[in-house]
This record gives sequence, structure tokens and C-alpha cells, in this order.
Amino acid sequence: MSGEVETTVITQEDLKQGLTQRHVMMIAIGGAIGVGLFLGAGKAIQQAGPALIAVYAITGVFIFIIMRALGELLLYKPVSGSFAEYAREFFGPLYGFITGWGYWVTWTVIGMAELTAAGIYIHYWFPSIPQYLSALVFLVLLVLLNLAAVGAFGEAEFWFASIKVLTILALVIGGTVVMVFGVGKAGQEGTIVNLWDHGGVAPNGLFAVLLTFQIVVFAYQGVELVGMTAAETKNPGKVLPRAVNSIPARIGVFYVGSLLVLLSLFPWTEFSKDTSPFVQAFAQIGVPAAGALMNFVVLTAALSSCSSGLYSNGRLLHRLSKDGLAPSKAGKISGTGVPAVGVLASGAVMLIGVGVNYVVPEKAFSYITSVATLGAIWSWGIIVACHLVYRRRVASGQAKPSPFRLPMATAACWAVLGFLAFVTVLLAFDEANRVALYSIPLWALIFIGGYFGFGKRGMRRVEMERTQQSVG
Repeated sequence: MSGEVETTVITQEDLKQGLTQRHVMMIAIGGAIGVGLFLGAGKAIQQAGPALIAVYAITGVFIFIIMRALGELLLYKPVSGSFAEYAREFFGPLYGFITGWGYWVTWTVIGMAELTAAGIYIHYWFPSIPQYLSALVFLVLLVLLNLAAVGAFGEAEFWFASIKVLTILALVIGGTVVMVFGVGKAGQEGTIVNLWDHGGVAPNGLFAVLLTFQIVVFAYQGVELVGMTAAETKNPGKVLPRAVNSIPARIGVFYVGSLLVLLSLFPWTEFSKDTSPFVQAFAQIGVPAAGALMNFVVLTAALSSCSSGLYSNGRLLHRLSKDGLAPSKAGKISGTGVPAVGVLASGAVMLIGVGVNYVVPEKAFSYITSVATLGAIWSWGIIVACHLVYRRRVASGQAKPSPFRLPMATAACWAVLGFLAFVTVLLAFDEANRVALYSIPLWALIFIGGYFGFGKRGMRRVEMERTQQSVG
């Protein structure tokens, strides 16, 4: 098993393996806990009521299948910018181009949204500081962090994720203790009966529950980031399976568990779509300075997500440049072993988000996040589709089997593709997300035009260079 893994690691260009097991585990955990949970859950609770718990659990099952499929591919070939490389290998260079640049655009958009959110959170303490200025300062700091050795990014992400994890654990444990021992008003009124005693489990009907699937998909976005760490992970054959296999427990505690406690402590009718349910819960339990505490937590969550986006995008540009699908300069590695040009280029494009915050600060967040959910659906779909092709090649002897296999792979992968198609259709029924569907023809035109405009020429250049090197 270990021999198979090592032979694939040799193919990794010049990135340094500076991420340890605790770094990768926390990056995997942090990817599954974001602003979508801390802030977005309020709107989803108002829409679905206690049935939201089931939506998170059902989506979590599909997320685990996606990650097991990705894990199998990662141990077959742990590469930087893995999604683009797998799409190129199993479906051809056009799909590699679309997947790589599409994921890059998605995380650039998410980074802009998180910078916008960070500027809003700073207003809590310093209302006189312009939103765009906070976004700019944070962007510069995060770019500098990502230009340092990859271990520095891993260490920062470890502590960012730790803050989120400890916050949710405090809610789950504290809320349970409050209810069991009847501490304070929340403890006396908190009971599991709240899950069905205020209009039923799905008080607004089944269709309202179905519409929350797209909110939940957005909340889970980022869990696949562990795939970007493969080329820089020490001992990936041991670390990556552990990170992937820990996902069900993380989903059970951090998503399903936290919502179960929240909606047992208080009736769903007491939560507001405009306020984080975590802030409300901590405040009603009686935690001192609950608002300031949670503002700090959601600020770190936003910075963590933006930093992860810079990390991911730098590696994507590095991978695309190696395949000739991005400028060759994007593949250059700094003295610290990171794709500095890719990180700087990604940060420069994120400056657009700072500009949007300067022009329309009150609408920046909704403008910037219109395509994020669709980006996640495409990325997860391509992972599963690549896995299906990979398994067919393994069966025919054309590809080497991975030591980390997804059980019942064919049926599981088709079930995921059906689920993702279902969520895509649901986007059409939500006015706020419908614009993402409208943008599909535009993005298709841009990506396909980009591939035939400069991608194919770049690929020919790379092939000629490789041929010359082999001859030399």
C-alpha cells in the first residue's frame, strides 16, 4: 500500500510537503465549518423549522460520499490543483480548463464575499472604519500569510479552525448541560419537545424545506479543500484517509449536533433570519459579552475561508500552468516553496471585491455570492464523475487501484449526481439564487472561449518543451 502511494508522490513538482497531520485534520474540519453555518443557519431555520436538521444530515451523507470518492483519487495521484488534473486526465483538457478556472473563479468570489463579511464584522467594534478599508487590510495580511512557507498557512488555519470548533463544542456541551440540569430560563424551557411543538417539524411545508438544500450546500462548501493539500502533505497515505473518514463525526457534531441543541433549547420561532442563531443562543444562555464573542468567531471564520481560497487558488494556477492552461509564470515557486505568483494574482483579482465594497457596501455581499453554490455543485459533480471513469479504468487494467476505496462506488456516485442535479433545479425556484442559473451561458462562453483562445496553444507549448527536454 505505502509503495503505491509513494510512486505517485514522486510526480509532485516542486511544492514543499510542509503540512502535518494536525494541519490537514484542522483544514478538513475548518472547511466544513464556515460563515454559512454561523450566519446562514438563521435564515434556514426560519424557512424550514426543525426539519433543517434532517436537511443537514441528508446533505452530509452525500458530502461524505463525495469526499470518499475524492480520497480514493487523491491516493491514486495526490496532485496540486487535484480537481483540474483529474478532469483533464479522465475527460480531456477542455474539462480540465473549465474545472480549474471555474474553481478558481468560485474561490475568488467566495474570498471577496468573506472580505466583505470581515468588513461588516469590524463595524461591530469600529463603526467609523469604512468597510472597504477593513477588507483591503485583511486581504493584504492574508496574501502575506500565504506567501510564507506552507507550514505557516497550516498553522494559521489550525488556530482559525480551533476557534470555530471550540465555539460549537461549547454550545453543544453547554446547551446540553443547561437542559439536563435546568439551569436558568433557557434550561427550564429547553426541551426536545421544541422540535415538534411549535407548528410541527416542518411548519412551513415540505417545499420550504426542500428550498433550504441550496443554503445547506453553500454551508458545506469548502469541505473539498483537503484535496488541495495532497501535494504538500507529509505521509498522505496515512493522513488523508484519516481526514476523510473523520467527516461523518464532524458533520454529526458540528452541524447536526449544534442544530439539535439550538432547536431544543429554544423554539424555532425565536430565531431571526438577520441574526446568527449562535449569538442568540449564547446570549440567552447567559454567556457574558455573547455578541462580541460571536463577532470574533465569525470574523475568524471569514478570514479562515478567505485564506483557504488564496491557498487553493495559488495551487490551482500552479497546476494549470504546468498543463499549459495558465500563463507559465503562474507555475513559479518561491524560495519558501509556495506558488507565489499564483497567490499574488489571486489576491490582485480579489481587489475587485474591495472596489465593490467601496461603491456599494450595503449590497456587496449579495452581489458577490450569486454564483458560489453553483460553483460547489460543479466541483463536487466533476469529482464524482472522474471517480466513475477512474473505476472503469481500474476494472479494465488501464489505471492502478487506489489503496483507499469507496464502497458501492457506482451506485453511490450516481446517487450523488442525482442529488446535485436536484439541488441545481431548486435554484430556479429561489429568486435570490436564480441569477446563478442565468449566468451559466455566460460562464460557458468565457471558459470555452478561453480554452480555444489560449488554452490549446499553451498545451502545445508545454508538449513541445517536454519533448525537447526528453530529447536533450
